[in-house]
Amino acid sequence: MSVSQKHPSHSVDPSPWPLLGSLGALASTTGGVMYMHSFTGGGTLLCLGLGMISYTMFVWWRDVIRESTYEGHHTSVVQLGLRHGMILSIVSEVMFLLAFLRAFFHPPSAPTVEIGAIRPPKGISVSDPWGIPSPNTPISPSSGAAVTRAHHAILAGLEQQAVYALIATVSPALVFTGFQGIEYIEAPLTIPDGIHGPTSHLATGFHGFHVIIGTISLIIRGIRQYPGHFTPKHHFGFEAAAFHWHSVDVVWPFPPVPIYWWGGD
Repeated sequence: MSVSQKHPSHSVDPSPWPLLGSLGALASTTGGVMYMHSFTGGGTLLCLGLGMISYTMFVWWRDVIRESTYEGHHTSVVQLGLRHGMILSIVSEVMFLLAFLRAFFHPPSAPTVEIGAIRPPKGISVSDPWGIPSPNTPISPSSGAAVTRAHHAILAGLEQQAVYALIATVSPALVFTGFQGIEYIEAPLTIPDGIHGPTSHLATGFHGFHVIIGTISLIIRGIRQYPGHFTPKHHFGFEAAAFHWHSVDVVWPFPPVPIYWWGGD
């Protein structure tokens, strides 16, 4: 940290990345709508926007890594604020999932004549809860145990063991995502199938999307841990990914119970 700085907070330098990211979000959403309505150039604009967002994520996080790891701007006060922000982010995601589950519960709670007055709606078949969703359930907590081992290894200064534990975390996560992809391919229920299809796919897909994001995040943490970026006293970058991963583990039992068991009763 600069000698002239008299406070523990971090005043970031001016950056073009927020503006570039905003333009990318505008381009991707506009292009996505154009593409869905078959407008000329919609796919090109969508790809351009996604490329801008991807580039913004890379260079912005590159700057954050430089500021925290090499320049020492992430003091204990800054890390505390980041932890609070990560916790609030996880809470908001949990509320998001609860909203999806509420949307799923509402129609079956009082089935109307439009859906056949039964649940699931007449003519709609659902996935077998003892099929792919069943083996996926123990995979999630086992991966969470591995990331906890990685955290303890970092606290103990065991860099190589932390890398191995992260590999053990990512491996079952990839299996989980693969199983969920197979489930969607083979599922008798699809998104256009009345109200039951989109609400169930939205809830499970929302969780699956977070698994993919968490997996990518943990892979990046493993790459950073290999040269020793994380130390026992300075490893919030890892903790943020671990917080997110544990939230994914804790949340997973909630979608299968109502959607696969209760929803298919």
